[in-house]
Amino acid sequence: MNDKDQKQLGRTLWNIADQLRGAMNADDFRDYMLAFLFLRYLSDNYEAAAKKELGKDYPDLPGNVMLESGVATPLQVWYEENKADVGDFEKQMRRKVHYVIQPRHLWGSIANLAKNQSGDLLETLREGFKYIENESFQSTFGGLFSEINLSSEKLGKTHPDKNKKLCDIIKEIAKGLAQFSTGVDVLGDAYEYLIGQFAAGSGKKAGEFYTPQRISDILSAIVTLDSQDPATGKVPHLGSVLDFACGSGSLLLNVRKRMGTHGIGKIYGQEKNITTYNLARMNMLLHGVKDTEFEIYHGDTLLNDWDFLRETNPAKMPKFDAVVANPPFSYRWEPKDDMGDDVRFKNHGLAPKSAADFAFLLHGFHYLKDQGVMAIILPHGVLFRGGAEERIRTKLLKDGHIDTVIGLPANLFYSTGIPVCILVLKKCKKPDDVLFINAAEHFEKGKRQNFLSDSHIERIVSSYQYRREEDRYSKRVSMERIADEGYNLNISRYISTAQAETEIDLTATHSNLMKIEETIRAATLKHNAFLRELNLPALPSGEAQD
Repeated sequence: MNDKDQKQLGRTLWNIADQLRGAMNADDFRDYMLAFLFLRYLSDNYEAAAKKELGKDYPDLPGNVMLESGVATPLQVWYEENKADVGDFEKQMRRKVHYVIQPRHLWGSIANLAKNQSGDLLETLREGFKYIENESFQSTFGGLFSEINLSSEKLGKTHPDKNKKLCDIIKEIAKGLAQFSTGVDVLGDAYEYLIGQFAAGSGKKAGEFYTPQRISDILSAIVTLDSQDPATGKVPHLGSVLDFACGSGSLLLNVRKRMGTHGIGKIYGQEKNITTYNLARMNMLLHGVKDTEFEIYHGDTLLNDWDFLRETNPAKMPKFDAVVANPPFSYRWEPKDDMGDDVRFKNHGLAPKSAADFAFLLHGFHYLKDQGVMAIILPHGVLFRGGAEERIRTKLLKDGHIDTVIGLPANLFYSTGIPVCILVLKKCKKPDDVLFINAAEHFEKGKRQNFLSDSHIERIVSSYQYRREEDRYSKRVSMERIADEGYNLNISRYISTAQAETEIDLTATHSNLMKIEETIRAATLKHNAFLRELNLPALPSGEAQD
């Protein structure tokens, strides 16, 4: 499927969502829509693997057929005809595709129940979701569908009303998907497209779960380059990547896409919002990341309530090759009295209650490997605000940990119109300076948001990669100069975007004016000669005819 078809699939699904959600708001309907797309992906992937595993024994049906137990898919036919072999088959499937789905819970069966307005649809869905959460995978994905309220009155007042509404929704989704050849990658792209569309419709709430792809491209490009010598290019492998405010997981997936399917040892994410946490887990699985290849934790990053990260044994303490994050901007928090002794903060100090930006930064930085690289999106205030933030910023600069400051244009996010920056941090960096990149005035204007083109992104990344200086765009600034500025990182202090006034050469300008006057006089004399031949009055010397 080409890019045009992928976008058309996304638009088709979005139009279905827009038409069918009725009284539901976009956030509520999003959960149903994305869950069904996720089920379709799991089913397609599972059935393709089952067909390969069973070979010629996979039933070749002219279409779905009816069994005594109801509407069937080919796999359901095989199950009923080979009951003694089901256990061994499922054991093999767990080894090869890492999960099992019962035939009656596959998308094909669910779609047929919807098509036939079966009264069993709602209960079959409920059973299927529960099975996927607790039994499908080696890992337990408890609560994966907890936000999909199949008993919600928003679906209808009575059980039959709810069942009918679900039938209508699933029937239309199935019809929309049938227009396209939907492979694994295509469904993953459609899922990402829908997340973006729902984010656009959610306004400020979108900041909780979505980082625009173009900005993700910048962060993922930076952290996949060699941390000590970016000019040498992309690293061949990353042992681990962490996003401690991962939202729907799109930023982590962007890093994985850049590294390739086997380019990352394991992906780690943390998310506080339960709905978004479930979106992230679905998103990982839907993009082909096996359950053993990622771990997403539901919890509060600032409280550091993930036991895995609280390991005190230095030999076992987790550290990551790359850390990426787009945490909530200027989030108000309530640090506990004993947090001053927290290993994440004790060397730098606590961020103020009014803005947890540096608390998020220090959390991620604490878990960065000595040879790793961290890229984090933050509001511009972290560059120049005083008080506790100034002390933290100064400490990071004096210790040589802030590598690059990138200023981005305003209105790139759904959640805010303010301009933001990207800070690149390293525990061991070679250059004894800070690279500033001022990309704030380089963007394409869109209807709702501004956006960055491929050339804008390439310019930012290559400036970082080769530490290139460019007039009014990028500059390497010595630590002495930064110290003179009071460790203020406001980009305008180091890079001026003002256009220099063009110098005027008065001598050359006077000479040009004299030449123009000579030309006018010559033209007038010639013109008057023609007028005299026609017995018309001549023009005064130096005037031209209109």
